[in-house]
Amino acid sequence: MAAILRRPIVLFGPSGSGKSTLIKKLFAEFPNDFGFSVSHTTRSPREGEVDGVAYNFVKREEFLRMIENQEFIEHAQFSGNHYGSSIKAVEVVQKTGRTCILDIEIEGVKQVKKSNLNARFVFVSPPSIEILKQRLVGRNTETDDSLKKRLDAAIGEMEYGNSPGSHDIKIVNDDIDNAYKTLKEFIFES
Repeated sequence: MAAILRRPIVLFGPSGSGKSTLIKKLFAEFPNDFGFSVSHTTRSPREGEVDGVAYNFVKREEFLRMIENQEFIEHAQFSGNHYGSSIKAVEVVQKTGRTCILDIEIEGVKQVKKSNLNARFVFVSPPSIEILKQRLVGRNTETDDSLKKRLDAAIGEMEYGNSPGSHDIKIVNDDIDNAYKTLKEFIFES
């Protein structure tokens, strides 16, 4: 599969649906074809996360300044923290000739749909809320409070993702290999 510049790809869905795993598989198989738009966030890094790789970790004041200066394609607040995709992060990927991949929340998806990015949208869904809860608990990174917030948000995210016009393709991630195959077919279709 030859590298050709494609429209940016936006992956969205509840935390724990498998977006990050799908992106990692895509980058491992096609290291020179895709680039990840590294989002900015005000949350603290989790164990093993590297600044500038997992996220651009910034203070709240810096994030708010960037909003004021209209430096984001999209931004949202989730679980008390701010997240956003900067125009510069997307441009950095595009200048390398790679297809830009964005992993964002629902509010960001709505903003990107109104932007000039001309992206394609992939909704990644867990098979059920129960399985999503098992995945989040299995991470061992959530407090009871953050787990409840993520599950509450997941219900709204799944409602949006299942609504007409919200996505170009829906991938139910009940088997990571099948989900990845479906994602590749979508990305590389003519």
